[in-house]
Amino acid sequence: MKALNRILEQARQAPRRIVLCEGEDERVLHAAIKAAESGIAKVILVGEQAGIERQAEQLGLDLAAIEIIDPADSPLREGLAEALHALREKKGMTREQADAVVGEPLCFANLLVREGHADGCVAGAVNTTADVVRSAIQLLGLAPGSKLVSSFFLMMLCKPFHNLKGGMIFSDCGLVIDPDGEQLSQIAMTAADSAEALLGEEARVAMLSFSTSGSAQHGNVEKVVQAARRVKAERPGLAIDEDVQLDAAIVADIAERKLPDSKVKGNANVLIFPDLQAGNIGYKLAERIGGAEAIGPLLQGLAKPANDLSRGCSVDDIYHVIAVTTVQAQAAEARDMAAADDA
Repeated sequence: MKALNRILEQARQAPRRIVLCEGEDERVLHAAIKAAESGIAKVILVGEQAGIERQAEQLGLDLAAIEIIDPADSPLREGLAEALHALREKKGMTREQADAVVGEPLCFANLLVREGHADGCVAGAVNTTADVVRSAIQLLGLAPGSKLVSSFFLMMLCKPFHNLKGGMIFSDCGLVIDPDGEQLSQIAMTAADSAEALLGEEARVAMLSFSTSGSAQHGNVEKVVQAARRVKAERPGLAIDEDVQLDAAIVADIAERKLPDSKVKGNANVLIFPDLQAGNIGYKLAERIGGAEAIGPLLQGLAKPANDLSRGCSVDDIYHVIAVTTVQAQAAEARDMAAADDA
């Protein structure tokens, strides 16, 4: 089964409540209805109900499968305003300000997730990435054990001409510009979690560099090596290669020659880039020249799922991100249940 089809099927097996807050956008409406009707999510649209219904009528769309919540008259508004005030009071937010801010659809949507009325949030077709990420960090917070919110692309290599087949995680390609060693180790560990949740297989992590196993000496290489060693110390069972060039990360024959003691053995499914420049270039090369399908940037490290969209996104892009968010919500619930059992 193709990696993307597996994610869609997993989402259908246990759909979660995914909230979108840009329901007057034509693409969002089409994707929301497609997601609800195909069973990958229980979709909630947050926004002005009259505007959403008017847009749907103009497009000839049936909203029967969608729940619409208008912040202006929702019975949840008072409780969400109280939660927002309690969360942000130490930052100087007054109750009156909370009452006003909670009416903003992006804020309202993330508060629905925070307070358990929804399981994940998708935004960014209209809102900027900065606004989407800021709202998610402020209102949802970090996952247990996480020190950093970062991003990844889910890269799908499913075409006949692809030598590599299946899905891969590329991180960080969209958020953390110049991570230090500790941040890079956090990115690697959360990307490994993303791989296991979304790809349904054990993570095999390659810490990319222009060096393989100390073949070059430079501060940039040392950062990658130290990051990898932090990961090994915290997760000794994780398959991870320290400084490794791309070819040795994904080609078994080259890995055998260049890195005979490799744990990944040229079969990486998680590529960790040393900085945002490399990550951004890398995923676009894979997409535009290599013909990979790129889904994202997706967020990782949050307490509950929230994902960003490109403002140039298509209906299918949004639909796929909704499916990913459902699977992330399933994984977050499993993590929280395991933590409760251990407590």
